[in-house]
Amino acid sequence: MNREDRTVKHMVGAIATVLVAMMASPGAGVAEDRTIELKFAHWLPSTHPIDAAAKAWAASIEKASHGTIRTTIFPAQQLGKAFDHYNMARDGIADIAYTSPGYEPGRFPVVGAAELPFVFGNSRAGTAAFDAWYRKYAAREMKDVHYCLAFLHDPATVHTTHKKVLVPADMRGLKVRPANATIAKFMVLLGATNVQASAPEARDVLEKGVADAITFPWGSIVLFGIDKVVRYHVDSAFYVTEQVWVLNKARYESMSPVQQKAIDDHCTSAWAEKIATPWVEFEEAGRDKIKAMPDHEVYSLSPEQLADWRQAAEPLRVDWAAAVRRAGYDPDVVLDELKSRLTAGNAAY
Repeated sequence: MNREDRTVKHMVGAIATVLVAMMASPGAGVAEDRTIELKFAHWLPSTHPIDAAAKAWAASIEKASHGTIRTTIFPAQQLGKAFDHYNMARDGIADIAYTSPGYEPGRFPVVGAAELPFVFGNSRAGTAAFDAWYRKYAAREMKDVHYCLAFLHDPATVHTTHKKVLVPADMRGLKVRPANATIAKFMVLLGATNVQASAPEARDVLEKGVADAITFPWGSIVLFGIDKVVRYHVDSAFYVTEQVWVLNKARYESMSPVQQKAIDDHCTSAWAEKIATPWVEFEEAGRDKIKAMPDHEVYSLSPEQLADWRQAAEPLRVDWAAAVRRAGYDPDVVLDELKSRLTAGNAAY
């Protein structure tokens, strides 16, 4: 073998060694990935636990994508109103959006099962069960976005400004800011009037007397300053509200396989529970804070009173079933699947 042949052989061997090393490297395959900047929009204040959870989630994705996916969080309705966040993700105004489906009556009937009163006993295990249950329905019900995950806030209740309510009939004549479309129907059934307002707008409508009651989780009553205007609080777990993170579909599909995997690995039921847990703990702690406040009354319902509330909520299940049936699903199967997951996860009411 002459010197030229030995040189060529040495170069081929060196190149092969480099290629093998690249393939074995954790960063292999990402050299060609361009860095992308994502806009994540939500409507909660930056002091809310979900903002911190979103930042931790985004940081983990950046690490998993070898620094090629960077995310900027836009809290407090900076990119649009709370009611618009799903459409913002669909239309590309945001790449990722935090949406509350219950803000849009009739649009997402299946996921609305979460809003039925007296279904969820807790929201830690309940979140994982709920997200796992909804995944097979999300592809169709939210087909114009890329579904990521769903979670729940801690079971919430009724808070009023000037009137103590014990039984469903006590709601008659009250003006209520409801949490979602299902609770809004509930208030109408009870003879109340609904006042539509997003969470950031809730204190204002109560302070001005436009509303005199609100359905809300405990910690957020304090966070949004609503404790300054409400005085009476029913100490019972009435309902939860579903929260969903979605991505712009075209944005997701434009990512490389490595980047999509980084996203997929963070759009799981385990991550849903991880995101929900700090919020659940925050809301739970709010109950004790309010109980310690002067001029606030936190009171329990008797078993008979609670039974009255549960019976009064029964028509909501009938309406929900009709909406789900119109959407092309068997409501009995849908709800039985959810309840089965909740029971298995020790999260049923």
